[in-house]
Amino acid sequence: MNLKGKKYLLLDLDGVCYGKYNNYPLEKVFGQVSNRMTQFISEKLKIDLDKAKELQRNYFYRYNTSLRGLQIHNGISPDEFLSYVHDIDLLFMKEDKIMRNELEQLDMQKFIFTNGSAAHAENILTHLGVYDLFGRDKIFDIEDAGYLPKPEAKTFDLMVKKFGINPKETIYIEDIAKNLSIGHKRGCFTVWLKNDEHLGKMDADKDFISHKIENLSLFLKEIRLLKSH
Repeated sequence: MNLKGKKYLLLDLDGVCYGKYNNYPLEKVFGQVSNRMTQFISEKLKIDLDKAKELQRNYFYRYNTSLRGLQIHNGISPDEFLSYVHDIDLLFMKEDKIMRNELEQLDMQKFIFTNGSAAHAENILTHLGVYDLFGRDKIFDIEDAGYLPKPEAKTFDLMVKKFGINPKETIYIEDIAKNLSIGHKRGCFTVWLKNDEHLGKMDADKDFISHKIENLSLFLKEIRLLKSH
């Protein structure tokens, strides 16, 4: 694994910056987000919670975000939707000092690439104690993408343009394996953070994944050691 020439670290947010490895499994955050999505859909479309949940899932699998489907078929305002669903309780989440230490020591430019909102990214990263290492200008969110979610090629290319990075010099880490397909096509060293989520592990056996890991902080340390030799 030759990572010496890599200058940029591109991280997905949910399921990568936190996960089982630092005691915050995805469901602790995304369970709340998902429930609020169901409530929002139920109230907006005046359907019961079961039908709302079914529609939410259907849109997610068809369009990679429930929001995309709601925009296309139901004329839902993305700003209203995102502010509602990301209004969650993160008091359980503590600063991850190990991750912060590894990020600080790693001599690479670091960026966040998320299908969520910038406000959600700020909330998560602040609770983890690392937001100051990024800031808004190093976050590419769903609004930056024109609400076209990963793994769309257009969205990836917009992200590259915003950050001014070279994919061939980039390590790209995701918990949803299929999202890495376009990164691989553009030349990134692609890394899948292993998990048992149904959507997360779909396509995890494909050759567009360069490497697989179980713990982000340990991998950041490994990158640092590999780059120093």
